[in-house]
Amino acid sequence: MTQKKETYELLLLQAQSLLEGEHDVIANMSNLVSLLFHGLPKLNGVTYYRFKNGELILGPFQGKPACMHIPVGTGVCGTVAKTKHTEIVPNVHEFSGHIACDSASKSEIVVPVFQDGEFFGVLDLDSPQFNTFDETDQQYLTQIAPIIFGSKVSTN
Repeated sequence: MTQKKETYELLLLQAQSLLEGEHDVIANMSNLVSLLFHGLPKLNGVTYYRFKNGELILGPFQGKPACMHIPVGTGVCGTVAKTKHTEIVPNVHEFSGHIACDSASKSEIVVPVFQDGEFFGVLDLDSPQFNTFDETDQQYLTQIAPIIFGSKVSTN
């Protein structure tokens, strides 16, 4: 198993343990972004955006101040809100319409978050290095993101 997968396996266990028994989504998002921000290397931001009133609204985050409102279809997060599919961006400067909340960001991954099959928002991770994220990040972040709702994941 690669070091990245080992790190994510540990984060899955830690996330489940940390959020077990807590039903407040904002509290869970807050602890989960902190866990990811401090548990994964090469990050300068981890943010939940909630889908409300037809746009993405800033939720709990770690990093520099973030954009508070993102229209659907705008930037990486807004694109994911529109398509409901993960975006892995090796170089944000090559993503048309990228929104630079932190000018140090060079790569990004955004995964859609669903609650009971309904679109809830997105989980956004930024890195100050190019080519930070790949399919391994997508696989694990897709499992980790909905733990805020009390979801259990099996760690094979």
